[in-house]
Amino acid sequence: MRLSDNLLTTKIGIYVMKLKNTLGVAIGSLLAVSSLSVMAQGQGAVEVEGFAKKEIFDSARDFKNNGNLFGGSIGYYLTDDVELRLSYDEVHNARGEDGRNIKGSNTALDALYHFNNAGDALRPYVSAGFSDQSIGQSGRDGRNGSTFANVGGGAKYFFTDNFYARAGVEAQYNIDQGDTEWAPSVGIGMNFGGGSAPAAAPVAVAAVEPTPEPVVAAEEPVELVRVELDVKFDFDKAQVKPESYGDIKNLADFMNQYPQTTTVVEGHTDSKGSDAYNQKLSERRASAVRDVLVNQYGVDASRVNAAGYGESRPVADNVSDAGRAVNRRVEAEVEAQIKQ
Repeated sequence: MRLSDNLLTTKIGIYVMKLKNTLGVAIGSLLAVSSLSVMAQGQGAVEVEGFAKKEIFDSARDFKNNGNLFGGSIGYYLTDDVELRLSYDEVHNARGEDGRNIKGSNTALDALYHFNNAGDALRPYVSAGFSDQSIGQSGRDGRNGSTFANVGGGAKYFFTDNFYARAGVEAQYNIDQGDTEWAPSVGIGMNFGGGSAPAAAPVAVAAVEPTPEPVVAAEEPVELVRVELDVKFDFDKAQVKPESYGDIKNLADFMNQYPQTTTVVEGHTDSKGSDAYNQKLSERRASAVRDVLVNQYGVDASRVNAAGYGESRPVADNVSDAGRAVNRRVEAEVEAQIKQ
């Protein structure tokens, strides 16, 4: 025996109100925390988004026109690429064949897989999940409740490391009624609180030979020993390549052998892109190498600083591909005096 329409509508209304209150409190809390958090993309990041959809209803609903949906979502990155997202939206501006104003709501849980790397400006994605819909009906009272299986795709474009715009489309298959609806959407969101997943294991490469420079001291002979580091990066990337880990480890071993030493890791870019973007990119590159020194090879964090210089200090021309490749770099040097 099914519940009456009035009882069903009441229960759905209570459920929706609770969900809206929960989402509102969660989004408010996350936005407040974000002002105090170190913002970053990647594993462990949280995304909040406001969005608008155009719901293209199946003809079986007997609606005069399609609806506009407005809502919000909260997502959590299980890895650098996989996000679990909870969303809620409400239906507006839809009308039945009888002229009735159609109201409704959707609650969805989806998994998103993102392409490219955390920190890249453009991140295409595909999505899949389920949603619960409660919506008014044409020519009758009460609401229709249905469960949908959703698949979709789209792309996010990050204007900064944290703020993005999104465009996508979903196909929604009504499991209860056997029809399909479509929902193109756009949104604006904020990503904060994450960090990249652990880097891949380093590939062994030839060590950098220290360059001795003899120095005569006043009382006893000493030798000045220097280790230099030059790490190259792919275009518009801040991820350390596996072939660079051997050189970074050589520098870390030297610093661990001489604990009085310190260094500044300096990031640089080629001239492609705006000054502001390249400044941010150079800082991310310097921080990436610093993280490997500290987290991977155990150099005390207080002994390693990171600085970015954007495109302001080229060591080769920026006209050719070869010259730009040389300029996409992170440099560091460490010196120590040892007794002979």
